[in-house]
Parts: sequence; structure tokens; C-alpha cells
Amino acid sequence: MSTETPILSIKNIEVLYSRVISALHGVSIEVQKGDIVSLLGANGSGKTTTCKAVSRLLEAERGEVSKGSIEYNGVDIKTMSPYDMVKAGVVQVLEGRHIFGHLTVEENLLTGSFIRNADSASVKQDLEYVYERFKRIRDRRKNLGGLCSGGEQQMVAMGRAMMAKPNLILLDEPSMGLAPQLIEEIFEIVKTLNEQDGVSFLVSEQNANIALKYAKIGYIIENGRVVLKGTAKELSESDSVKEMYMGGSAEDVSFDNVKYYHRRRPCMV
Repeated sequence: MSTETPILSIKNIEVLYSRVISALHGVSIEVQKGDIVSLLGANGSGKTTTCKAVSRLLEAERGEVSKGSIEYNGVDIKTMSPYDMVKAGVVQVLEGRHIFGHLTVEENLLTGSFIRNADSASVKQDLEYVYERFKRIRDRRKNLGGLCSGGEQQMVAMGRAMMAKPNLILLDEPSMGLAPQLIEEIFEIVKTLNEQDGVSFLVSEQNANIALKYAKIGYIIENGRVVLKGTAKELSESDSVKEMYMGGSAEDVSFDNVKYYHRRRPCMV
């Protein structure tokens, strides 16, 4: 086990929406510096809520971390704003891409650099860096973002995140709506950014096959609770995981020896 301070440490957090709707129940996750960590689960399991708790976007949806703590590089983030998080090096690529359809690809990328107040020469250099990593969108740089394919829009969203010079990217459902070939291409880019540029990733995914292929550590979340954690190899070889998330088969599906977290008081909805 590493003794180095994790780049991200989520400790037993609970999340409420509108102060009554309970979404997360004692979720604990760690991302070590330089790792790709996958957060796996079905739609509505709590993956996006976990990411937004880290990026401090919950308040925009009347959500709050009611218990537990989240630390970035050993510092509690509870007083930080979304702006502070991006300035500190944490950027979320939202589910569904959310690029600006009326702006060109290059204009979309440039919005990622505004927070840094960089000079024009540095921004130009960073653009070339992004185009080198995301070669598919170089030829589309003058096209409107809304006219790009789903895969190209995902690359634009990731490239925009890279323009902010992040240390940690929260990548939410990157494979959603994409063809298998493009999904593989996206994750190969994630691998490159991780190995060559040192960017750490927390990847929220439903597609366990592709997520575990590229991750080092995986967590499985169900109904707002982490029910299983292990190395990518361990989870890939688990009969339970194969049955539930990878289209495999197993006679008996169970998550044995899994620690569940229960609220001390029931949430009334």
C-alpha cells in the first residue's frame, strides 16, 4: 500500500439533494497520483453525484455533502468553489460532453485556458499540444462544435479540460453514445495523457469491459454505496462482476465480505 498522500481522498461521504433526498451513503474512494481509477455502476447508482461532489458542482443542483470529507492533495475542499477546484488542478468532463455548439472547436478549446490568464504564446503552444493528443479534431478546428460527431465532441470536451492544465480529471461516462471504435480511441487518449503527461483520472463508467482494461483500481457503486473495490485485474476476473457488469455468466452472484455503510437515521423523502 502506498504511503504517499492520495491526490484524491473521499472519506465516507453522504450527499443530500434538497436536504431530504439521500443520494450517497458512506462512499469512500481514493485516487493515487498517476493512477486511473474507474467508478463503475449502472445509471443512477451515484457515479455522477460522486464526481460533482469532488468538483463542487453539487450546489448548483441543490445538493450538498452532509457528512464525511473530500481531500485534494491532503487539503479538505469543503470551502472551495468550482472555480477554486479548477484553479487547483481538478477538472470535470461532464456526462454528455456539454461543449458550446455555437462556437468552433478551437473556440471551445480556448475557453479551457481562460482560468489561467496565460499569455497568447502559451495558449498557442497549449493548443498545439491538445491537437497533438487529439489528432482527430485538428482538421475540425474551424467547424462549429455542434456539428461534430459524438466522439469528436468528447475529444473537444477532454481537450478543453487539458487546456486548464489539470492534475486530476473527473471523466464522467466518456463512452456514452459512442461506437466501440471511438470508445477505444478515447480510452487510448486517456492512457496517453496518464502515462506521458502524468494526469490522474477518476473515470465514471457503465462499460466495465473498457474501463477495467485501462484502470489500475476499480470501485463498484450501487444505490449510492460502494459495494466492491479491487484492482482492475481482480474485478475483471470476479464472477460477480462478470455477471453483473461485463455480460459474463456465473451460477451465484454475490458480493461477499462487502462493507456497506448505513445511515444512523433514516432519510425521509
